Amino acid sequence: MSEKAPTIDLEATQTHPDNRFDVPEAVRFIHLRFHSAYSLLEGALRIKNLPALCKEHKMPALGIADTNNLFGALEFSETMAGAGIQPITGCSIAVDLNDRKPDPLDPNKRNEATGSLVVMARNQQGYRSLMKLSTKAFLETDSAEDPHIPISVLEQYRAGLICLTGGPSGPINQLLVAGKKKDARRELEKLKTLFGDCLYVELQRHGVAEEMSTETALIQMAYEMDVALVATNEPFFTKTDEYEAHDALICISEGRYVTEEDRRRMTPEHYFKSQDEMVKLFEDLPEAISNTVEIARRCAF
Repeated sequence: MSEKAPTIDLEATQTHPDNRFDVPEAVRFIHLRFHSAYSLLEGALRIKNLPALCKEHKMPALGIADTNNLFGALEFSETMAGAGIQPITGCSIAVDLNDRKPDPLDPNKRNEATGSLVVMARNQQGYRSLMKLSTKAFLETDSAEDPHIPISVLEQYRAGLICLTGGPSGPINQLLVAGKKKDARRELEKLKTLFGDCLYVELQRHGVAEEMSTETALIQMAYEMDVALVATNEPFFTKTDEYEAHDALICISEGRYVTEEDRRRMTPEHYFKSQDEMVKLFEDLPEAISNTVEIARRCAF
């Protein structure tokens, strides 16, 4: 007889919606979107090693944002909470902001995602929303397409969530890279209507062209539309010397060779940076750094 699958008692873990996680004043930066090994053939951070990593960097909270799944949510929550570290549960989920309907004249036409957003649970309702979004991304996407959700589903299940615009893989960034600034602004307005003050414009500085070419426009739109900025690092591995091994992992995932130039790559900067490193990296935008701590305070589930 097989063992019963572990379950989460949401009622027992619920906090009051107005509660805030108590972050010590000395904390200046918190990672909100690391990728664990549950970001299949993409992330290389093992959950069991995270408590020691957080304690080394004096981070009292940590956010998970695996790609399109919550596979690691239970292990992450139990491991971090057991070590006295606040788990912030989220995922990076692909979204079709155009909410396109199937084309009756071309039934084989694929309605692919516009880009990926990061959504994180603030409370019990937020975790329920995450489960709905993740489930629908897998079960209601055509088998020929990668898992994603239409914007209408995100609108339906947005309660209790904080949303980040997704960095260079986000739809706003991708529209800016394509030179479609008006479209990018329109989509940011749409997200602000959905999430209000729970929306943050995400900035990353790993040294890639897509980040550098869009940052000025992102900051300008955020200021003009009164949307808060947040600085994130996207750790896929622990240290810079793990970059080459991780690069090989990405090649395995996509069936490519390391010698090929035209393929997906991370950078040696996609490692678990310290608070000091992130503060220095964004010393010109201190509010973007401090908002990582503010988001952690808001996620008290």
